[in-house]
Amino acid sequence: QVQLVESGGGLVQAGDSLRLSCTASGFIFRLYTMGWFRQAPGQEREFVAAITWSGNSQRYSDSVKGRFTISRDNLKNAVYMQMNSLKPEDTAIYYCARGPRVGISYGKGDYDNWGQGTQVTVSS
Repeated sequence: QVQLVESGGGLVQAGDSLRLSCTASGFIFRLYTMGWFRQAPGQEREFVAAITWSGNSQRYSDSVKGRFTISRDNLKNAVYMQMNSLKPEDTAIYYCARGPRVGISYGKGDYDNWGQGTQVTVSS
């Protein structure tokens, strides 16, 4: 049974940093692209970042590029997202998701398993 568990969210002020973690189990983690998505109240779930199975390639949405960094540790079955220079518009529930085995997709339809999410709130 695939399981993804996020942690690391919280309430911070604008300009602060947070590091999200996602621990995976129930599948061969090192074979899959992993992604982070977020969903703000009343909005669609949107792509934030993704990383290929090897960790050699990453993609980011334009809104977080240069501020967020995705990484992974295949020995620990974990994917991380370092979020710097946080803004109030980054406020959302952040979800970890399992992506395809090859390449990186920006579409949430290509991600087949999701965590329960972790809340990030950035005050101005």
